Amino acid sequence: MTTWTPDELSAVGDAGELHIAPARTDGSFRRPTTIWVVRVGDELYVRSYHGPDGGWYRQALRSGRARIDAGGVEREVSLTEPTDDVDASIDDAYRTKYGRYSSYVAPMIAPPAVAATLRLEPR
Repeated sequence: MTTWTPDELSAVGDAGELHIAPARTDGSFRRPTTIWVVRVGDELYVRSYHGPDGGWYRQALRSGRARIDAGGVEREVSLTEPTDDVDASIDDAYRTKYGRYSSYVAPMIAPPAVAATLRLEPR
């Protein structure tokens, strides 16, 4: 299994925005969508602002892979659903990193977005 390098973790985890292009069934990638990314320990997580109904999220869940670009790092990633025991830590990471955008953070830590959380794993 491939892991993030310390430099990649820092660069992506510190980036204000991440561009994610989920894979289509034919292997090509969708047009990138700009989203937020947070780091919890040595893991990177993203959530769909629109919860499970978000277009990029539905495609990402179907394919299980995407291409990302954030903080100068471009990689293909696998997308997996995290275990419930990290939800509170991910919520805290969103509050800490994006707290200055409080009107946008509230939906990101609400149940629909929490249900649409994915872990990014380098390929």
